[in-house]
Amino acid sequence: MPSEMNESPALAMIHTVPGIIPAFNELVGLHLTGWRSFNMLDESLLGNTIREGALSPQTMRRLATQIWSAVDAGASAVLVTCSSLGPAVDAAMPLCPIPLFRIDDGMAIEAIHRGNRVGVLATLATTMNPTTRLIERHAERTGRRVSVIGRLCEGAFDKLRHGDRAAHDAMVREGLASLVGSVDVVVLAQASMAYALNATSEASLPVLTSPELGVLHISRALKARSRVQESAHS
Repeated sequence: MPSEMNESPALAMIHTVPGIIPAFNELVGLHLTGWRSFNMLDESLLGNTIREGALSPQTMRRLATQIWSAVDAGASAVLVTCSSLGPAVDAAMPLCPIPLFRIDDGMAIEAIHRGNRVGVLATLATTMNPTTRLIERHAERTGRRVSVIGRLCEGAFDKLRHGDRAAHDAMVREGLASLVGSVDVVVLAQASMAYALNATSEASLPVLTSPELGVLHISRALKARSRVQESAHS
């Protein structure tokens, strides 16, 4: 007889930064009642993208392989937590037999409801364009007009990768300060930036991060999908 764990639907999470895994496990426990999660880590997907300066066809194919591996492992849904890989997630969605999510969708949707001037703060150049395009796409879909202003915290990701979180967070705070007054809301483009928020909690404008907003978006989407399926079978 299958165990209770095996009967629960599973969310596979594909990561490129190991340090964010515990926080995502906690968020799934908080917001995806009845779901379990398992993690897949491949740091080279992001490492190669940084080295090449763009998302290559080879990296897109390799991410698709990871997604299909998650499907074969029994996942009922897949989340890719790296924003730099967002366009590769979009490309895989039409072919994926189960719900597939990019982490920054929830944040982008929330941002366009907070104001018309959206600031994007990133620590990697490879994340800036995917995040900007995503915000603009959601705005177009909902008939909203937005302007997006980007700020790159040059070198901050290297500080984080080498264990200097304090320096990383200070650079994120500096980038945030440079946007105050020119935008209505700021999004932190990468999940790895979310932990700098504690130090910016008294900012004079809304600052959005992707992990919790992303998991909440997934929760809503999966519940809506379940309702549709139940209705179809009733």
